[in-house]
Amino acid sequence: MTRRPPELMTTTLWDFASQQYGDESQGDQAYAGATPAWIVWNLLQRYTEPKDLVVDPMAGSGTTLDVARELGRRALGYDLYQRRPDVFRCDARKLPLEDAKADFVFVDPPYSTHLAYGDDPRDIGKLDAALPDYYQALDQVFGEIERVLRPGRCLAVYCCDSFRKGKPFCPIGFELFGLLRKRFEPVDVISVVRHNKKLERGNWHAAAADGNFFLRGFNYLLIGRKGAPLRRQTEPQRSKRVGGRHRDRKRPRCVGGDR
Repeated sequence: MTRRPPELMTTTLWDFASQQYGDESQGDQAYAGATPAWIVWNLLQRYTEPKDLVVDPMAGSGTTLDVARELGRRALGYDLYQRRPDVFRCDARKLPLEDAKADFVFVDPPYSTHLAYGDDPRDIGKLDAALPDYYQALDQVFGEIERVLRPGRCLAVYCCDSFRKGKPFCPIGFELFGLLRKRFEPVDVISVVRHNKKLERGNWHAAAADGNFFLRGFNYLLIGRKGAPLRRQTEPQRSKRVGGRHRDRKRPRCVGGDR
């Protein structure tokens, strides 16, 4: 069945009817915790150009790699668990990549210990988000991203808070945003509606009401920029007319602005 084509999101609330777009699959939909391909598509449309190098240090089933290559970007994926040949096995805290080589970095880290990915003792998914070790590990990941990212370019972190009945609530999104601000300039925070199959189960909603707790209804998409002076425009950008309106030839790679 043909999925509807991608569309560029223009608000900070993203809600996608499907994980993937188009006729081809991006990554593996059966992979636990797979990133929606729509998210990567939107980010790459905004913050990259063809032939840019896109890096995913926790590539999983390779969604980022597939979307990037469909859009004519170069892509490198790393993960502790090698689920396909073009994902290189390594720890996201020690990437085998030279300084300032990446034009964009996307990372979808484990949200505490909710999913078991494998037996590697370096797996950050084995660390509880209620404890400092989890955040220290991700701070190291962000430090490595800062090293490999080119000045003036962007990264995006897709994450979710953690709640387990009978245990403390862990505001992972807030905590990671605080860690990002130590190293990167904030660009925006986006809320992505979750369509987890578990949310379709009536007994889960009944349990949440009876137990007076909330199910996770959204994920955070945190966008930051590696600092560098913005280049001044000395002359107006040349534009071309498309569909009755003028459009700049190149979209700003990673700039803020009024919302």
